[in-house]
Amino acid sequence: MNLWTDGAHAQTYLERRDALPHRHEGYAALLEFLPADPARVLDLGTGDGQIAALVLAAYPAVEVVACDFSAEMLGRARVRFAGLAGVTVVEHDLDEPLPAAWGTFDAVVSGFVIHHVTDDRKRALYGEIFERLAPGGALCNLEHVASPAPELHAAFLGAIGRAVSDDDPSNKLAPVEAQLRWLRDCGFVQVDCHWKWRELALLAAIKPDA
Repeated sequence: MNLWTDGAHAQTYLERRDALPHRHEGYAALLEFLPADPARVLDLGTGDGQIAALVLAAYPAVEVVACDFSAEMLGRARVRFAGLAGVTVVEHDLDEPLPAAWGTFDAVVSGFVIHHVTDDRKRALYGEIFERLAPGGALCNLEHVASPAPELHAAFLGAIGRAVSDDDPSNKLAPVEAQLRWLRDCGFVQVDCHWKWRELALLAAIKPDA
């Protein structure tokens, strides 16, 4: 199940987003592990463009390709970036392969999105990201990850003001350790979890130089 095609679901998420504890710490960590002065950045599941906007604020000359499949989110992102020649907002479902026509990027970023695809698709997507990155390019995935015990998952939901009965059925959470292994299997180096608060984590990795 994936509720993100529902505009009301997307709106509810946006209304709650800024109240999520420690979220901005995660954003700061993501920016910290971007390559210096990236020329092109791909934002996977851009939503309303919040992370893309943070990248642009840090690197005003960067070219950003921002993709999403939610009509509600795409509309908001297009309004946010209207008139900015350096930002291209495109419709794309992450269940489908990343188009080679997009070219290569110095960084691929994502914020709380990849956990909406199955584990098999996560692994395939990490491989596609590796192919889309230029040598030395970085993946910075700020992600919702699985807790190692049901009690910890319930505690996380409580910490963000949610009941277990309200858990999002769109979530397909995977553990940090498994995702780091998948990244290494794709050929990434310097693979690590650089920041974590309960089920929120920054997973980052580098494509080796040629």
